[in-house]
Amino acid sequence: MNPETRTRAERLDELPLTRRHGRLLLGSGIGWALDAMDVGLISFVMAALAVHWDLSKTELSWVGSIGFVGMAIGASVGGLLADRIGRRQVFAATLLVYGLATGATALAGSLAVLMLLRFVVGLGLGAELPVASTLVSEYAPRKQRGRMVVALEAFWAVGWILAALIGYFVVPLGDDGWRWALAVGIVPTAYAVVVRLGLPESVRFLESRGRHAEAEAAVRSFEDSARIGGAPAPDAEPDRDGPVPLASDAVTESIWSPRLGRRTGALWVIWFCINLSYYGAFIWLPSLLLGQGFDLVKSFQYTLVITLAQVPGYAVAAWLIEVWGRRGTLATFLIGSAVAAGLFGLADSPTQIVAAGMALSFFNLGAWGALYAIGPELYPTTVRASGTGAAAAFGRIASIIAPLIVPWLLTGGGNGLVFGVFAVSFGLAALAALALPELKGQALAER
Repeated sequence: MNPETRTRAERLDELPLTRRHGRLLLGSGIGWALDAMDVGLISFVMAALAVHWDLSKTELSWVGSIGFVGMAIGASVGGLLADRIGRRQVFAATLLVYGLATGATALAGSLAVLMLLRFVVGLGLGAELPVASTLVSEYAPRKQRGRMVVALEAFWAVGWILAALIGYFVVPLGDDGWRWALAVGIVPTAYAVVVRLGLPESVRFLESRGRHAEAEAAVRSFEDSARIGGAPAPDAEPDRDGPVPLASDAVTESIWSPRLGRRTGALWVIWFCINLSYYGAFIWLPSLLLGQGFDLVKSFQYTLVITLAQVPGYAVAAWLIEVWGRRGTLATFLIGSAVAAGLFGLADSPTQIVAAGMALSFFNLGAWGALYAIGPELYPTTVRASGTGAAAAFGRIASIIAPLIVPWLLTGGGNGLVFGVFAVSFGLAALAALALPELKGQALAER
């Protein structure tokens, strides 16, 4: 292809991985890990509050669910805002919101205040995740896009491991141990400033707003990192004064259009089922172990070991996603998750519990990595963040329901019924994955 006629998106697609890509991945990934740490910590806080505040299972289920109500709203609104005002601004704002709210949660003196602050935390957390994956996918080289997004999602494991370590070493220290654990959440507030100053804005977003000089500078920074002299794109021009409305705003394609509707429906089913199973299992995991007769420290120890298996799950998914493709990798890991969930429900000894839990961590988190890689590739630039955000928002409905139904399922059939339901949910998600198009190696669609 003639270098003079390549678009900026094509120039980014053809680059090798550079240190600039690494900085983008690290900058987005640290925010991702901090988000995961917050979600993970609440599972340990729930177990501690069951002991120190003598909360019932119903009250605990609402502590686990209320944050996901905020996440459902945040995911939808965050995606829409990212398509309107930019990925970077929304990313930084969401970190600020949830960091401050998490720090304030440490001071909560009642269940009502705790739940209110957890809702605000969810608003920030829900908006951040689809925005970060969209930003990374839009800068990633075409041949490495899947692996880069899975690598971003792998930071979730880092955050959960941090949460498990804090849960194991800090939460059991005393009645206020859970408060000190949540106080760590103030860290994202400072990091939001780093994000705002250090990460690039989406080139595709800048172009859609007529900010061509900024878009060209962003592309050249990545080309310079690869020591490639990039020719200006043919439509390069000085910035106009202020944001320019999208020329295609009036005809922006709906995510439910005949072309996009099937993939949107399948994506929503996957998001719903994987959220139901993941959050139902992992938010309650320390409490479920506590209910099986293990003390607080031992249940936290087992949860830490189970959490460590997330890392190789991401690593294998990152390798397979560019070998097998997105659809096959996602379906395989979802089927593995279904089998592992069934085995966990039948486990009746510490060895079986840990082994099945590690298998569930491995396959479930590998599936999450593949899912985040697939989402942004399904939509054109003008609805990419809002399309992925809408799917995430629909999935959050399941994450709200999941902690609430666990006590009811436990009463009706114990761990076997709980994890049997999750196994079926994973199976349905695997079937839906087969309805998605395979987009490995293809450029992101502009329209």
